[in-house]
Amino acid sequence: MIRLIFASQNPHKVEEIRAILGQGFRVGGLEELGLRDDIPEPFHTLEENALAKARFVHEKFGVNCFADDTGLEVVALGGRPGVQSARYAGPARDDQANVRKLLEELSGISDRRAQFRTVIALILDGKKYIFNGIAKGSIATNPAGQKGFGYDPVFIPQGHSSTFAQMEAGEKNRISHRRAAIRKLVDFLQDISASG
Repeated sequence: MIRLIFASQNPHKVEEIRAILGQGFRVGGLEELGLRDDIPEPFHTLEENALAKARFVHEKFGVNCFADDTGLEVVALGGRPGVQSARYAGPARDDQANVRKLLEELSGISDRRAQFRTVIALILDGKKYIFNGIAKGSIATNPAGQKGFGYDPVFIPQGHSSTFAQMEAGEKNRISHRRAAIRKLVDFLQDISASG
């Protein structure tokens, strides 16, 4: 059985990964290590931040682990908010303030193309691996929907007319950036498990 720590304080994320991986893997969150503080994310790219979190846990506890970082990248804003997505309107991580700032910056702009991108960094037996997941779409002119979190009320995924916040969790998860990155991680781990 492969034991992994997911460098996350979010129990819902840990449960989701656990369910996807299934038999043959034991996945725990940071609480299993007694780590309750946020791990710093000081870098300018999603890749660097995800890798920094995974390295921190690997070096401190000597365990196989993975971490993720996600950003919303808007074409007309040159890729912003990107790595600053959670703190776009300030350090408080205020979802509503972030959405307001985004819509203000896009006011009068017709090019609303955007993508959510999740990067997962895995450190397994001392080697590092990176997995990307992308959900392409556009930014709505007004928020809609009560589900989800972050920018979900203004993100309309490609091929759909509803925002992520208007979708049931199952529908969103099937097409989400996080699910795409997790799927690549899972496929890689299952290949290793099968060949081991």
